[in-house]
Amino acid sequence: MLKLIFKIIKRIIISSFLLYAYNLLMQPVGMIIPINVITIGLITLLGVPALLSLIFIMVMIY
Repeated sequence: MLKLIFKIIKRIIISSFLLYAYNLLMQPVGMIIPINVITIGLITLLGVPALLSLIFIMVMIY
């Protein structure tokens, strides 16, 4: 059970850094994705495809 908790925490930290890195790269363009519980949760559960879908949604909105 403890391994599962550490695995989840590790995925949350990695997804947070992934989203932060994306926001650093895309800040000059102005297409940032807010870092909040929903976006971190989506990227934690679904991985990189969730980040790509969030980017696609941002492109379609703006």
